[in-house]
Amino acid sequence: MNTKQGYTYIITNQFNSVLYIGVTSNLPKRIYEHKNKLAEGFSKRYNLNKLVFYEACDDIFSAIEREKFLKKKNREYKIRLINRFNPNWEDLYDSIL
Repeated sequence: MNTKQGYTYIITNQFNSVLYIGVTSNLPKRIYEHKNKLAEGFSKRYNLNKLVFYEACDDIFSAIEREKFLKKKNREYKIRLINRFNPNWEDLYDSIL
């Protein structure tokens, strides 16, 4: 069985007021899609295009489980997670290219 590495990520808007948690097997491509409004739905509607958190998982199934876990957590938990990983809430997109 061929399993790809997976990624769980959090994107936000320029004001850091809305958080979106997603999962992908190709992080640079997926964030590019968010930044260029190629991804329909929530991220496009709320202009979410700043990558502030991501983590690699061994496979896509683990990434999906992590995404589900994070989506159940409250906003404060997610903010603490981002603050530990990226204290200045910088856009991390260039660092993953």
